[in-house]
Amino acid sequence: MTDPVDRLLATARGEAVDDPFRVTGVQVQYYHVCERELWFASRHLEIDRENPNVVRGTRVDETAYEEKRRNVHLGMISLDVLEDGRVVEVKPSSTLTKPARMQLSYYLWYLDRVIGVETNGVLAHPRERRRESVELTEDRKAAVEESIRGIHEIVTAEEPPDAEEKPFCDSCAYHDFCWC
Repeated sequence: MTDPVDRLLATARGEAVDDPFRVTGVQVQYYHVCERELWFASRHLEIDRENPNVVRGTRVDETAYEEKRRNVHLGMISLDVLEDGRVVEVKPSSTLTKPARMQLSYYLWYLDRVIGVETNGVLAHPRERRRESVELTEDRKAAVEESIRGIHEIVTAEEPPDAEEKPFCDSCAYHDFCWC
């Protein structure tokens, strides 16, 4: 079995796989933010937990939707909130909406393909009082599967991708790994 999507599905379903492959929602987000960040995280290099952006994100994660928070763990995924049958992904800001939308799309894809549950999602930015509905369309399914293949390519590489300066590099918890 060579296709990373097939390997992920077999691994998630508990089927015997010679080379199991797992993908988390955070990996999907990192893939769409910075492939180098994904590579570092796949090597279990610890981020700077004192980074103000990490502290802010942790605070939002711990306090938003406190009364509804369930932290449901289903195999490879961990859902923030389930609300009226929908998956709610909570983010501290809308600065990096595409990566957050892809993370939520992965959760919806995983629920559909592994668990057999079709549902929609909501991307929530509580500090901004913004919510965006996310549906698992055919285009999103294809984008999720392309992301899984791309993640596999990055995490199995011997070397990290080259550093590429982006507008948010200065606030990244891995900044010192790239630019020291």
